[in-house]
Amino acid sequence: MDWRPISADSHITEPPLCYVENIEPAWREKAPHVVHKEGMGDIYVVEGMKTPVPMGLIAAAGVAPQDIRIGGAKFEDLHRGGWDPTVRLADQDKDGVGAEIIYPTVGMLLCNHPDFDYKKACFDAYNRWLESYCAHAPDRLIGMGQTAMRTVEEGIADLERIKAMGFRGVMMPGNPAEKDYDDPIYDPFWETAVALELPLAFHILTSSGDNTMVKPRGPKINSFLSIIRGCQDIMGLLVYSGVFERHPKLRVVCVEADAGWAPHFMYRMDHAYKRHRYWMKGQELARLPSEYFRENIALTFQDDWTAFQFAEQMGPHQLMWASDFPHSDSTWPSSQQVIAEQTAHLSPELRKRILHDNVAELYKLAA
Repeated sequence: MDWRPISADSHITEPPLCYVENIEPAWREKAPHVVHKEGMGDIYVVEGMKTPVPMGLIAAAGVAPQDIRIGGAKFEDLHRGGWDPTVRLADQDKDGVGAEIIYPTVGMLLCNHPDFDYKKACFDAYNRWLESYCAHAPDRLIGMGQTAMRTVEEGIADLERIKAMGFRGVMMPGNPAEKDYDDPIYDPFWETAVALELPLAFHILTSSGDNTMVKPRGPKINSFLSIIRGCQDIMGLLVYSGVFERHPKLRVVCVEADAGWAPHFMYRMDHAYKRHRYWMKGQELARLPSEYFRENIALTFQDDWTAFQFAEQMGPHQLMWASDFPHSDSTWPSSQQVIAEQTAHLSPELRKRILHDNVAELYKLAA
């Protein structure tokens, strides 16, 4: 091939001083930081969160399933590419990946922090750190800035700042401080995202809809099936409330929630709209919900055989493969093997579109 896949969803591992050194002075003593705890190894302690962030799953890419552990990890033993951009390029080369869209790790979990002022300070600090990290190789390390969405006006200012910092998109918290995303007060925010050509990304584990991870029904492993539901709720909210009807050029990314479910989800949305919108008080739309979903929403996935199987039933620009490096669900360093097995039935054109072209076009990459 004369091209390499681009991962539409990868992560960094925030170094111990990521927040401490980049946060506003007033918040420095409360900034997220790493400590070593007996029995748990190195953990990220976050003010206001009962559960610390253990480092074991954060960088378990390439670890055999039977050896994956939540705790016990030492920061210096994790994948160095998680915070060292020079090593990160070598990690990409080892996996046959040409570039990555970079999301946070601790910052992902901070999206559910109850204190929006604290969250704002942390996200600003993270953006400053990430700007330096991505500057090492801006054509291969493509950063996603974070906004806390305390207010619509501040969210717009964050979009403008994120664009000025060179980021190609924005990672959104699943739950904003003002009302919810279906409210028309957000229309100026959507308009700004369109004008700045910034795709808005909703990642798993960043909304209240993912709370069953904490208290699952039945065995803990059942909670793994719930982590995509928060993203599904947000996608339905945006479609049914007419956000895409009012802003047809808005592009939203549903991140790490897999994609094989989307064809049935679109059918189910249409069924609900045609059969139940009158008694359930659904908003009148000019087109079927599936049409907005297909045109305005892209989905990232890593090891999802069904996504490739249903690729021809999806919109041509919807599917974007990802490696999820360096997290526990990552296909690294065997991404090429997974891709070869799961895309063998696809035409060369569709294969390249899912693995490379869609993400390159969405984020306006030169690769």
